Amino acid sequence: MAERLAKFMARSGVCSRREAEEYIKQERVTVNGEVVSTPAFNVEGTEKILFDGEKLPQKDKTRLWLYHKPAGLITTHKDEQGRETVFSHLPLGMPRVISVGRLDLNSEGLLLLTNNGELSRELELPQNAWSRRYRVRVHGKVDKQKLESLAGGVEVDGIAYGKVVAVIDSQNGSNAWLTVTLNEGKNREIRKLMKFIGLEVARLIRVSYGPFQLGSLKKGEVREVPQKVLKEQLGGRFSL
Repeated sequence: MAERLAKFMARSGVCSRREAEEYIKQERVTVNGEVVSTPAFNVEGTEKILFDGEKLPQKDKTRLWLYHKPAGLITTHKDEQGRETVFSHLPLGMPRVISVGRLDLNSEGLLLLTNNGELSRELELPQNAWSRRYRVRVHGKVDKQKLESLAGGVEVDGIAYGKVVAVIDSQNGSNAWLTVTLNEGKNREIRKLMKFIGLEVARLIRVSYGPFQLGSLKKGEVREVPQKVLKEQLGGRFSL
């Protein structure tokens, strides 16, 4: 059955669907020797498809890993500023993977990795309501009323943020630990929202993404989600 070229590339695990669309526009993809320049191009999968002159990897079974990202690594395959990346620190023997969303340079904790770009996209979509939970250390005086107001959604610098539930776990002087849960995960969302209510984020640790938990995973450690668990958690939403 025919499908969009970008989707086919994402299913091969070489990149996400969004990235594939950009690569196609950059004319880096050929089908049967012809350069394709529009993402609105269908393939059957039997064609000779090359990306930067190389064959796409054969589609493997969908796999998912939990990774404990340390602070100080950027979530990208290549950084123009030469900073250390998540992917250059993965254990030897890992296949090519892409991340489900991102954690910024100074954030740490649970990062999901997969060999299937379509799964990555599925887990990232806000309408699929995969909740992300964080432990957040903040400096400043916590105003409980302002904190609770985030649950109704707010607008900051022209950007609308959806429901964010934040509760105080502990407080010692001007330092506090919060548990923050959200569904969207926009760029630097928690840091911006905390600044909006007068708090500075000192540490940000993602502890869960949907049903997947950081648990006892050590910094830099990777653990694959068993296929049985993957099917139990995603089988009804995604074709594995």
